[in-house]
Amino acid sequence: MKLNELPKILAWSKDTKRRGKGVGSGNGKTAGRGHKGGKARAGYSPAPCCCGVPFYRHLPVRGFSNGKFRTKYAIVNLQDLIALQLDTIDKYCMQRSGLIRDGSTPVKVLGGFELDRQITVIADKFSESAAAAIERAGGKAVALLACVQKE
Repeated sequence: MKLNELPKILAWSKDTKRRGKGVGSGNGKTAGRGHKGGKARAGYSPAPCCCGVPFYRHLPVRGFSNGKFRTKYAIVNLQDLIALQLDTIDKYCMQRSGLIRDGSTPVKVLGGFELDRQITVIADKFSESAAAAIERAGGKAVALLACVQKE
């Protein structure tokens, strides 16, 4: 078969719009490009980020996250508190000893360790195993957040 013997398929030979060919063509004068300005000139294509609207507003917003409202705790292990060799341990002691960075961050004490002496620990929150281990040894686990919520 030769190229000139191929049958003509109408979908392949669709006529293009003849722009700028006079008023009678329906696309004369400005050729559907409006009046003047960069968008009326040949070769102009704006970057997606520079179209008059910030780029992030072109993108859809999907879903919702509670992440920014979450309470972030400074985590302290019960084993580290034992090493301090104090009877009463609060946020200030933890910060001075380097267990936590900032005194304004709420502190949560985690367990997984058995105590050999009684201590009083004052923190914002305790895991169940930490509170149980402190009380088994005869100490006290004072949760500050629980006190605030009850009032």
